[in-house]
Amino acid sequence: MRERIMLELSEIERCEQIRILHTVESGSRAWGFASPDSDYDVRFIYVRDIRHYLKLEKTRNVIEWQLDEVLDINGWDLQKALRLLHTSNPTLFEWSNSPIVYKTTDEWAEIQKEINNYFLAKSGLYHYLSTAIGNYREYLKGDMVKLKKYFYVVRPILACKWILGKNCPPPMPFAELVEAELEPAMRPIIERLLVQKSAAPEMGEGKRIDALNMYIEETLAQLKVTIDALPQENKSDWNGLNELFLNTIIDKRHSEV
Repeated sequence: MRERIMLELSEIERCEQIRILHTVESGSRAWGFASPDSDYDVRFIYVRDIRHYLKLEKTRNVIEWQLDEVLDINGWDLQKALRLLHTSNPTLFEWSNSPIVYKTTDEWAEIQKEINNYFLAKSGLYHYLSTAIGNYREYLKGDMVKLKKYFYVVRPILACKWILGKNCPPPMPFAELVEAELEPAMRPIIERLLVQKSAAPEMGEGKRIDALNMYIEETLAQLKVTIDALPQENKSDWNGLNELFLNTIIDKRHSEV
């Protein structure tokens, strides 16, 4: 599959006339709880020729290349990515920390050195808290629930606990978050769900796990109180990001790692 993905990336560069700076896996495979039939969520950051950024008309800043049962491939223009980084968009930190890298460059390495300087803890906390609350409310409150959705609630909860304790972006791998932040009493439940998810093509519905639901509800309530009380943070200025952007679009190196 990696070979196929690399071929797709080359085709994207050729057809779209872009340079891909960084490509990663972003979904359940990067998180470490993929099912046997999970698709590949491939995400990339790209740049165009400098003349593209000097046009008067608005230009498209995303590429949605492929979406089927096996591959989900899309990318963001570097300009879009850096603008979102200025607001501490959690997606950029996730892509930056992905353990599965398909392609990267020296140019991206220079950008990556600066990414964490734009992390705003409260912004990240609200993102993960909202994700956990939304998934819990929609999928896990009935007598019968979609069991795989427990991962989409527990992971952002643990990400919040990581940020509160370490004031930095959380790691992508679920196992690392579990090891660092999950209470010992909950680990056997999560371990059983992981075994079930890794073995089944698609985890179906099952009886609600009351002990886990109680942990989720209590933790979400505690997190909300804690996060609401945190002081608001100030965004960094644009100077550093402007410099990174200009250096990248002007630099014509193609050195890949």
